[in-house]
Amino acid sequence: MTDHTAATPGHDPGGIADRLPLLRRRALMTRGVRAFFDARDYLEVETPFAVPTPGEEVHLCAFRTEREGPDGRRTPLFLHTSPEFAMKRIVAATGVPVFQLARVWRNGEASALHAPEFTMLEWYRPRADLASLMDETEALLRCVLPPTVPHADGPIDIAGPFERLTLQDAFARHVGADLLGTIDDADALAAQSGTTLRAGETWEDLFFRLLLERIEPVIGRARPTFLTHWPAPQAALARRDPVDPRAALRFELYAGGIELANAFEELTDPVEQRTRFTEDRERRAALYPDDPRRDWPMDEALLAALGAMPPCSGIALGFDRLVMLACAAPRLTDILWLGGESIAGLKES
Repeated sequence: MTDHTAATPGHDPGGIADRLPLLRRRALMTRGVRAFFDARDYLEVETPFAVPTPGEEVHLCAFRTEREGPDGRRTPLFLHTSPEFAMKRIVAATGVPVFQLARVWRNGEASALHAPEFTMLEWYRPRADLASLMDETEALLRCVLPPTVPHADGPIDIAGPFERLTLQDAFARHVGADLLGTIDDADALAAQSGTTLRAGETWEDLFFRLLLERIEPVIGRARPTFLTHWPAPQAALARRDPVDPRAALRFELYAGGIELANAFEELTDPVEQRTRFTEDRERRAALYPDDPRRDWPMDEALLAALGAMPPCSGIALGFDRLVMLACAAPRLTDILWLGGESIAGLKES
């Protein structure tokens, strides 16, 4: 048997040999993720990376490419920002739970927590509600992380129950505002939060500023926090809460100051989803009128599939960030096999 640990390092400008213990941890966590979903009868799937429609999120910027056919015809394509659309089509066609460790691309992103190319763990579970998806997400983290994760701000308890906090309660506790009662009223949110609106700042802009400045720094510290029930304008592809339609059935997961995951109880109404996509396109055109990369067709295959999709919840978890947390690594580049050299030269976003 070959002793791989005894190999002599050679040319290594990326510092791979120095980071090998962290990269071994990454490989173990990859195996642990697959074992977790195999044990729960999930089917691992693979979907195309180059697609006609990369996503509809307003502020994400996609990489553009093209396919050249044997007849010379060229078709514009984009590297997907998430495998979500394709995976929902699979769920609609099969009704089975699926997961994927997918490479995804988001142009213009670079920081300690962002890379233009990274690994996303996504899974979709038919007939699961948001609460059961939170249960499953907790179980996954306990499977691949130790009971206590070391962190610069103090240890994070993974073994105990995670905090579940609605955004309405988070804003009441940390901002002093009735979040849902101020939707689309920037002046009211500013007054309740004791904040001065900036020039041109919208309700959405102020919502995210307060979330970033007052809530994210204080949640997910001693234990991970699910931040749930987002305002309906932030529903994206999530169902509205039937109990309070001002909120959407969506959560994000935070731990150690890092946003790890974003999840929805999925919207399966193709008419409402088309309306939301149209509104997103109008906002994107207004905000980025000169960016040709943002001109792509509506994903009609997804819209056609939604009507056949069973009730379902789905989640996108940043696998690289999860590895960072496990390794107490300060930068995403510490746990990437290659690519950190090029990311280091990019302007942070």
